[in-house]
Amino acid sequence: MAFNMSEAELKDSTRAFLDSGPKQLFINNGWVAPQSGEYFASLNPASGKPLAEIALANEADVDAAVAAARAAFKGHWSQKFLAGDRAALLFKLADLIDAHADTLAELETLDNGKPYRVSRKGDLPYVTKHLRYQAGWADKIEGSTVPVTFPNQFVYTRREPLGVVAAIIPWNFPLLMAIWKLGPALTAGNTLILKPAEQTPLSALYLADLVAEAGFPPGVVNILTGPGLPTGAALAAHMDIDKLAFTGSTAVGAKIMEAAARSNLKRVSLELGGKSPNVIFADADIPAAVRGAQWAVFSTAGQECVAGSRIFVERAIYNEALDALKGHVEKMQVNHGFAEKVHVGPIITEAQMKRIQGYVTDGQKAGAEIISGGAAIKDLGDGYFFEPTIFAYQDDSLPLVQEEIFGPVAAVTAFDDWDELIQRANSTMYGLAAGVWTRDIAKGHNYAHQVQAGTVWINGYGMIDPAAPFGGYKMSGFGREMGKESIELYTQVKTVWVNTYQDTSKPE
Repeated sequence: MAFNMSEAELKDSTRAFLDSGPKQLFINNGWVAPQSGEYFASLNPASGKPLAEIALANEADVDAAVAAARAAFKGHWSQKFLAGDRAALLFKLADLIDAHADTLAELETLDNGKPYRVSRKGDLPYVTKHLRYQAGWADKIEGSTVPVTFPNQFVYTRREPLGVVAAIIPWNFPLLMAIWKLGPALTAGNTLILKPAEQTPLSALYLADLVAEAGFPPGVVNILTGPGLPTGAALAAHMDIDKLAFTGSTAVGAKIMEAAARSNLKRVSLELGGKSPNVIFADADIPAAVRGAQWAVFSTAGQECVAGSRIFVERAIYNEALDALKGHVEKMQVNHGFAEKVHVGPIITEAQMKRIQGYVTDGQKAGAEIISGGAAIKDLGDGYFFEPTIFAYQDDSLPLVQEEIFGPVAAVTAFDDWDELIQRANSTMYGLAAGVWTRDIAKGHNYAHQVQAGTVWINGYGMIDPAAPFGGYKMSGFGREMGKESIELYTQVKTVWVNTYQDTSKPE
């Protein structure tokens, strides 16, 4: 049935936020109309209907936000706030997010489409878990003393904030990805301009009022909404932004690097696409491996950068594993995120759904075999729903296998020996994540060491923790989020030399 959630089913706070009129830009702790007067609609992917009108920030709005962030960095934030004071505000913000978690989760599901239980029990607890972890680093950012070859010299280093940081985040984990960047950026003493994806701006805009309520000084956090052009492009090219953190597609990441190089050589960190291999050896716990592979692909309707979308199965168990995977996938319920039983929600936009369909059609024409699914779902109303799809393939050069689809599509193949597996697993431009299932732990470690990926899971898939660094190899980007590495991502090192020589001789 079509998605038709009534007003009574939403929390009063969610409904009040949606009904409060067009959403403005958040600059200097206040709501500001876009200077162009332009707005765009945020659509519910489960129905195709508008949720809210959203301000479209242009270059002038970016200038205003940067000026506010720069003033806050020079005045309130980096100069007057001690590390413990920054941490206290971040902890207070985490408490406020917890208090508003039901509303934020409803907004995530409305705007993104993912099942509400995933938003509420998965994303929201991790939002504050990450924020509190990063806040804990505020008074632990240390330099070091350095022994040098010169006499009478005391040399030490300091880790200092970069300045004004811009963060551009994707639509698949809107609030969580925002906190991945907001947390370490503010912990390190930077100020922030946050641009949520134009498809999913609502949770970031709701967060803005919580930032002000927590007591952050004006200008420390600014939130601009709009598409890549003009909003994102203006941030990437701005001369007074010191760092840009981006999560999204590899193609857009390349454009951001180019813009940063042409402007002021601002620091750039990129967490980009993936086409992750997930390997099942014949000695694995087959039922556990198949279920793990199922959720590695179809969680969040396949709209995850770490999705284990290339499944390699040792030939001795290939048919058994493929049949089991097909059986599990065909039991998955596709529906809107508030449905009582739902495993796979809608695709984010109609354009993305058509893109997925294009890969499926082209894959069939190129000789890959559809084992299950393969079509858009028409009986759920006007939303954007696609069947969980399994392909069997042999040709690693197919676009279906090489390119990130960002949808519920798994490509399964058999392998015969170790050298073949490693070569094929590494034969993409991506290197974000990988998985392996085996009872032989030495084999698991060897695979983890040889696969070209920033994160490898052995006998599991998809776990992310604020203490564990996360990022990509090759064209999946560079820089590490989470862990102490995320603090390094938002600081720079200064070396100080002190001449300790003192002439103690008496004057003649």
